[in-house]
Amino acid sequence: MLILYAICCTIVYMNELDPKSLEDLRSRARAGENVLRSAEFRALFDVIKTLPAEQKAAYGEAVNKLRQELVQLSRSAEPASQDSDKGPLDVTAPISTNQSAPQLLNTENGSQHPITTELERASEIFELMGFEIVESRQIDDDYHMFETLNFPADHPARDDYDTFMTEDGLIAPAHTSTMQNRVIKERLKNLENGEPIAVMVAGRVFRNEDLDARHEHTFHQIEGVYVGKNVTVGNLIATLKTFLESYYEQELKTRITPFYFPFTEPSFEFSLSCPFCKGEGCHICSQEGWIELLGCGMIHPNVLKEAGVDPEVYTGFAWGMGVERLVMMKYDIDDIRHFNSGKLAFLRQFK
Repeated sequence: MLILYAICCTIVYMNELDPKSLEDLRSRARAGENVLRSAEFRALFDVIKTLPAEQKAAYGEAVNKLRQELVQLSRSAEPASQDSDKGPLDVTAPISTNQSAPQLLNTENGSQHPITTELERASEIFELMGFEIVESRQIDDDYHMFETLNFPADHPARDDYDTFMTEDGLIAPAHTSTMQNRVIKERLKNLENGEPIAVMVAGRVFRNEDLDARHEHTFHQIEGVYVGKNVTVGNLIATLKTFLESYYEQELKTRITPFYFPFTEPSFEFSLSCPFCKGEGCHICSQEGWIELLGCGMIHPNVLKEAGVDPEVYTGFAWGMGVERLVMMKYDIDDIRHFNSGKLAFLRQFK
């Protein structure tokens, strides 16, 4: 302790350590040792309480200068010889470059998420039916969310599409119908050339929902838009029936019941005979033999006008269906929340 005190006094009055003691600390710092944690260096601070008040400031300043010098020497320390050929350290690497690589999972064990797989399957079917595939947006505006779809300002039907909004007025789309106006406007030349507009829109949508086995705040939809001359409800039913029978790989009975959507007139709920019980009644269809699957209808004349289409010359139909509901029915999945749960036991079923 007396030696350390003498060293400290030397720092205060001569601004340098005993050459031998100083060189020892420098050499250890150059070698990469954290000498600031050494007993010798830490003991210097213990001396502060033994000094007269008028000497403490100068003593502390001298020790801090020594500390800074040792830090710089430690940072500039040469790497050990075995690491000299490894190059600079990649701080974004998931493991230390000084360690051997961990045993990672074999990528062959992975698989696509079932929603991705089934979206690709649905897209393939609609492509074979002559539809162009378009991806929806995950952020939109009030104009495309409501105004283009025949929702006037303050229309009470807006309450049925309670979704999420940013402070500057942007909207997380509650349905893929926000794309209807865009896809029609961008393909008006099809009509001029005597060809129909046939587009399938796929995307993620958002709702302010109370979560349960059948409802999620985030899910996926498939939107269909078809515009041409002499398009009827019969074309709508035939299109959906053809898709669903291809998707479920079996013959299905279908039915439509009147409903209300601001953007279609007439509007329908589209139901199909339960593919699990063949219409006899089971727990999936609540013993009714029918499953309400999607909403659809003939595109409202106001929606066609807003997109630049003359409703006196052209008609069209549209639909929107939840992808999760399609997949739940196909694989008898009892809870929609499984899709976003990240549970491997659930996902491994679809490998």
